[in-house]
Amino acid sequence: MDQNLQDGLRPVDLARPHGLSTQAIRNYETAGILPGSERTAHGYRTYTTLHAQALRAFLALLPGHGHTTATAVLQAVNRGATEEALQLIDESHVQLVDDRRTLLAVEDALRDLEPVPPGEGDTFVGPLAHRLGLRPATLRKWERAGVVHPRRDPRTGYRIYSAADVRDALLTHQLRRGGYLLEHIAPVIAQVRSAGGVEPLESMLADWRARLSARSRAMLSGAAALDAYLRHDRMAA
Repeated sequence: MDQNLQDGLRPVDLARPHGLSTQAIRNYETAGILPGSERTAHGYRTYTTLHAQALRAFLALLPGHGHTTATAVLQAVNRGATEEALQLIDESHVQLVDDRRTLLAVEDALRDLEPVPPGEGDTFVGPLAHRLGLRPATLRKWERAGVVHPRRDPRTGYRIYSAADVRDALLTHQLRRGGYLLEHIAPVIAQVRSAGGVEPLESMLADWRARLSARSRAMLSGAAALDAYLRHDRMAA
């Protein structure tokens, strides 16, 4: 083993540079994010630069991949399943590509929006849910959140979605895929509905594009830190 790995680092030595608590370091070890530590004769945890590198890799992966994926990647590396870790990274990149495509789809949909004649294209909750690949309960949840406003058939009580409601549901579905919460979508859809245009969404789309670019850059940083840890891990073997 590389002698540089025999550092005898304390939990605080790992925690302090990142503004973490020593309990966080212990939690990361318990979760498998860090390799198992050695213990001193008095039972204190002692770490090496390998652990410090694992921590840097995990924290670098977080902004681009999220906590769940970053955790799974480090867990896989630490149990020797490097290919599994790399597959997780690849899948996260695929998701980013899908999110970019979703953004383009939203922009295209908004670009093509035109005023909808009242009463044109009425449909019911079942067919609309099927079109969107959702459960009817999801559309009812959107209604409670103020995103869509179907009228009720006075005779049957069934919800009737006009063409404008369908447009709002399509936009909501796309924005939900982009990571926006219903409470953020509802006022924007309301503005589009009342203004009859898409201008209120322009700032949201600009923010979305910026967040995707930030994720891309973060993934680059995460990849560099993970590669450094993988190389360090091989040295330690």
